[in-house]
Amino acid sequence: MNTFFFFLPCLLLYCLIVVYAERKISAFIQDRYGPMETGPYGILQVIADLLKTLQKEDITPQAADWWIHRLAPLIVFMSVFLGFSVIPLSRAWNGAPIVSGLYFLMGIVSIDVIGIFAAGWASNNKYSVMGAFRAAVQLFSYEVPLGLSALCAVAFAKTADLNALSLQQAEGLLSWNVFQQPLLFFAWIIFFTASLAECSRTPFDLPEAESELVAGFQAEYSGFRWAILMLSEYAMMFLLSLAAVILFWGSYNSPFPNFSKLALFDLTTGQSLGAVNSWGIFWLMLKAAVLVGLQIWVRWTLPRVRIDQLISICWKYLTPLSVALLLLIAWVKLL
Repeated sequence: MNTFFFFLPCLLLYCLIVVYAERKISAFIQDRYGPMETGPYGILQVIADLLKTLQKEDITPQAADWWIHRLAPLIVFMSVFLGFSVIPLSRAWNGAPIVSGLYFLMGIVSIDVIGIFAAGWASNNKYSVMGAFRAAVQLFSYEVPLGLSALCAVAFAKTADLNALSLQQAEGLLSWNVFQQPLLFFAWIIFFTASLAECSRTPFDLPEAESELVAGFQAEYSGFRWAILMLSEYAMMFLLSLAAVILFWGSYNSPFPNFSKLALFDLTTGQSLGAVNSWGIFWLMLKAAVLVGLQIWVRWTLPRVRIDQLISICWKYLTPLSVALLLLIAWVKLL
């Protein structure tokens, strides 16, 4: 069964959970309580905020390019959402059978920069335009180390099919790519750092720096279309976390080795109990949740970098290191 329609109803629920988790984690880091009044422990606060956001008027500025301004959030969302079509959830829930699934994922996700730039340009606002230019420079730059670090896992596994990558890591903890080839741990660090920039998360949130650009390319959006842009940002965090889990951290497979005929060990390696009830989904979501939580932790502990530092980190450090890792892993694999 394909996973595309699994993510369709789950993204909104995921977004609500992550927004609540981010508020609580940020409150913990800053020695606060966070939301506490609406529902037990403030758990209903995100529902209240969602209803309030959907009730707000959807305003298009008079000087904006009407069609592009209204279409841009949908371009951003669809480019991210289509990336989920190749993500395997378990052995029963496979991603789209694309031999070059990773290349499809990287290609379709890169389209979001078109929507982001269009959103800023069509708003006809100096802050939005500056945010759009920053976004274009940042996203185009960090796609290079992101793709090269992902290729390190492809070079080691000798396949870009995400379904095949998952099946290769089904023999327990030591069969995960990052443990089979320790150099892939450094590739994952580069991938994770670049994914923060691709999601415009602190310390790489320059396209929407509130202290400088109000809200960047989102400054002229409100109501439902602003909610779509925020949903796209959180969906991108989730998608790249899933990609990192599949490439480096064992995909939907558990850390337990499949050394026995006992049903328990068969199930923990991702075997299905049915179309929906599968251990594979549990392990994949658990690992992805840890990486999303790590992104939130970084968001609230590190300061924002300057634009020159942002570009220097990409082209002076991450890109050369990812190229060196790719060549070294390919050389080791050929020996």
